[in-house]
Amino acid sequence: MSAIVVENLVKRYGDVEALRGISFEVSRGEVFGLLGPNGAGKTTTIKILTGLTKPTSGRAIVAGFDVVKEAAEVKRSIGWIASEVIVDDELTGWENLEIQARLAGVKNWRERAAELLRYFGLAEAANRLVGKYSTGMRKRLEVAMALLHGPEILFMDEPTVGLDVGARMGLWEVIRQINKDFGVTVLLTTHYMEEAEELCGRIAIINKGRLVAVGTPGELKAKYGVDVVELEVSKPVDPSKLSPFGEVVVLDGRVVVKTQRAEEKLADIVKAVDGIKSVRVKKASLDTVFINLTGASIEGEHADIKRLYARVRWARR
Repeated sequence: MSAIVVENLVKRYGDVEALRGISFEVSRGEVFGLLGPNGAGKTTTIKILTGLTKPTSGRAIVAGFDVVKEAAEVKRSIGWIASEVIVDDELTGWENLEIQARLAGVKNWRERAAELLRYFGLAEAANRLVGKYSTGMRKRLEVAMALLHGPEILFMDEPTVGLDVGARMGLWEVIRQINKDFGVTVLLTTHYMEEAEELCGRIAIINKGRLVAVGTPGELKAKYGVDVVELEVSKPVDPSKLSPFGEVVVLDGRVVVKTQRAEEKLADIVKAVDGIKSVRVKKASLDTVFINLTGASIEGEHADIKRLYARVRWARR
């Protein structure tokens, strides 16, 4: 049986249709990525799957329970990690776990808490105020709190936002470990393509409330991967001048040309456009898959972090 089943899910907020009939399944024990530009419908999907809001129509089953008819059972079967660290800095690690146990109604929680503290390397810091923890320690404590009641599924909504490179890569390893050692299914949203490719067995891409692709990173790159030429421009661009080279998307101050063998066409592309401020070429990758399917780069302001990742990963080889 699948851990998550989504069938023709629709959500409207007044005249705004946030989800337009999406369907997908997540297998038990899988790390599954949910990607999309801002406003694509990711957060709405997560809210429905965690019982925080009801769909307008369609059906969703989480851990074998209907999210509308059996919302209480769904909430008992899942854990949640938000982008913000939500531990209480004025309490100790142990006290944070105790509060989580009481909120979740977990009985005989002390043994489980002690086990999780040991597992995440926090046993020696259990009685220390969390405000004195490092960022990585605080995030590991938050994961321990989410696992305290033994959930089948862990929802992680951009869990590495705001973490430095070391803490981010440390959390990647934590996600791999808990998926392997606890058998927890993980549904992950992220704005980092490398993170999705490192962690996720399969990825679903949402754009404007619709599901546009599902598959492994390799399958998505094979099917949708193209070279992308991004031009930052200071003047209006006539798309017809670029259409012989491939598909053209004109955005505010930016032009995207999706093409094959970009290096062979680059000189002619540049000649066809006036007022070019910068040129960037991206070879076929998961990021170019995303651009090809949505017309926008998912990483945006996180590009500097991506470059730093690349340097760190190269240094570790």
